[in-house]
Amino acid sequence: MAMKHGFVLLFLISQLHLSFSASGQVNTLESVPDLEQSMYLTVNGYPCVRLLNLSGEIGCANPGREKVVAPVLRYKNIEHIDQSSSILIQLDDMVDLMRRLSNDTGLARKVAGVLVESGTKLQNESKGFSPVEKFPQAEFSPYQELNYEWNPLGSSIMWNSYNFPIFLLDEDSTVVLQKIADKNEKNKQAYKVDVAEFNLVMQTTKSGTHDSESCLKQQSCLPLGGYSVMSSLPPIDVSSTQKPKSIVLAMTSMDSASFFRDKSPGADSPLSGMISLVAAVDALSHLGDLDELNKQLVFLFFTGEAWGYLGSRRFLAELDMGTDAVHGLNSSLIEMVLEIGSVGKGFSQGVSSFFAHASRDLPATKKTLDAFRHAHNSLRSDSINISMASSSNPGIPPSSLMAFMRKNPLTSGVVLEDFDSAFSNKFYHSQLDDLSNIDSKSLVAAASLVARALYILASDGKILNTTKLNSINVNSSLVDELLGCLLTCEPGLSCALVKGYITPTSTCPNHYVGVILGPPSSTPYVEDLRDTSRFLWNFLAEKTSKPRKENSTICSEDCSSKGGVCIRAETDGKGTCVLSTTRYIPAYSTRLKFDTGIWNLLPANASDVMGMVDPVWMESFWSEIGLRAYTVQNAAYDRFVLLGGITVTVLAYLAMIVTKAIVTKALKRD
Repeated sequence: MAMKHGFVLLFLISQLHLSFSASGQVNTLESVPDLEQSMYLTVNGYPCVRLLNLSGEIGCANPGREKVVAPVLRYKNIEHIDQSSSILIQLDDMVDLMRRLSNDTGLARKVAGVLVESGTKLQNESKGFSPVEKFPQAEFSPYQELNYEWNPLGSSIMWNSYNFPIFLLDEDSTVVLQKIADKNEKNKQAYKVDVAEFNLVMQTTKSGTHDSESCLKQQSCLPLGGYSVMSSLPPIDVSSTQKPKSIVLAMTSMDSASFFRDKSPGADSPLSGMISLVAAVDALSHLGDLDELNKQLVFLFFTGEAWGYLGSRRFLAELDMGTDAVHGLNSSLIEMVLEIGSVGKGFSQGVSSFFAHASRDLPATKKTLDAFRHAHNSLRSDSINISMASSSNPGIPPSSLMAFMRKNPLTSGVVLEDFDSAFSNKFYHSQLDDLSNIDSKSLVAAASLVARALYILASDGKILNTTKLNSINVNSSLVDELLGCLLTCEPGLSCALVKGYITPTSTCPNHYVGVILGPPSSTPYVEDLRDTSRFLWNFLAEKTSKPRKENSTICSEDCSSKGGVCIRAETDGKGTCVLSTTRYIPAYSTRLKFDTGIWNLLPANASDVMGMVDPVWMESFWSEIGLRAYTVQNAAYDRFVLLGGITVTVLAYLAMIVTKAIVTKALKRD
């Protein structure tokens, strides 16, 4: 009974202690959540998650089924690590640490997790950070020089598997964890220590599935993918009996990658190219009589390109199958391909410089290069320069055009980039490739070149209307607005431009491809689409539309049956019916098939050259991801308290026996 009363007393004392803040003021703890909030600090950050392919797995996860808890230690003290610890590092040290842990298994066993600091100074002081390969996705290259270094700063640390959690901290949490690490360092002999608790338990770890084939069978993962967007100018009349026009295909990418899943801004690579093409489409949409052009302009915005060119390869597969998503298109009609790559870093010393990388020395390729020169001359600007890429390059740089060339080696194509022989982007596929890494002047210049070059190419065979050509001007305000919407959190996707078309699911944009949900379709459910795809689809549908014969613009059941699409339906619940050839195209591996509610891996087909090297990327399921910090008593101190308690108990027992003996003896004497 006395022991029970002792526990009650200790509990009351602890509650009394928790009810006071460090300043001496009373904190009212009215519920269990209040108590939990006073004990635990939620840490905001961006996780590295587990991804799988046919060869194995990459990324990060807790080593087992339980949360990981360990004291926070700075990287500079790693040589003296004597217990499992959470390592706090600066970004500049990340590559060094990851390589050390890959080569030193003994040290790796002592690392419970890694916390990466963030801050504005890092980007200015860093010499560069790119966690992918020096030749990204070289397996899809149409040439053999696979050791060429397009990305000299590439470290490849993103492609390793780490059996411990890694989080990128936001700026506020960075400051908090720095203080915690400093506190632990100062109080090495203290009986309390501050720890980080990682909740990054992956379903693939639980189920023991360590590659994409096994995790698909166990349904512990989903394929990477999403929806690309296609549009045309003018709209394609699929009911026309006239001979279809040859196609000038302009394309770009909309997805990026990063070591940290939810921090993939991709400002230069590839958002600068995407925004430039959007601005070019807007500029061309103001021209009249586009039906008189000799060529058909088609625009493609691919997703999944950072993960095995999912968007472009699936588009080519859809063309072969003649699906609804590409109705009215034919691969034999594609005369030339123009890709807008990274164009955000071309501005320097008052001049925007770009390089045209050509696929092959073909007549159509020469036409495209001539169109760029003509477009450049028509701008009459000394602040824009375009050159042919060096002939010493092994071929085109990593781009969607590679997928087209692997499919058809005779594809005529040009990639417009802001670099010649190596990436100018020091932060390729990293969280640092943000708005501060690019210049809007470079995007406006690229869009101006592209818009005029496309008009010249589409006018092929007829006398060029110089007046119309000179009237093609890019809206620089639109470019700035798109940058704010797609590359910042303020205003982010809550900007007026985006909210005029869709109801975004989040404010901060993130351009990681994500996973494809539900059965792939050319008319997917809104909830299966990412914000960027939905915005692009609505924006392009409006810009490339032409007036309907019917007076009514209200969306109804017959809108799609008469060649129309319903835009802005998310914002007002009604929508507007416009005549436009704008479609969603599924983007996922050509080695996958969705059947009876599940994804199945198709056997490799020797006739599908790219399918033979397709990694088939998957993302593991998880129940929740979290990171928090709190204070615990040192285990040695706990053992000391336990030993002291046992000692006191034994001594008290002995004292009680001795006292009893003395009292008994005294009573007998009396």
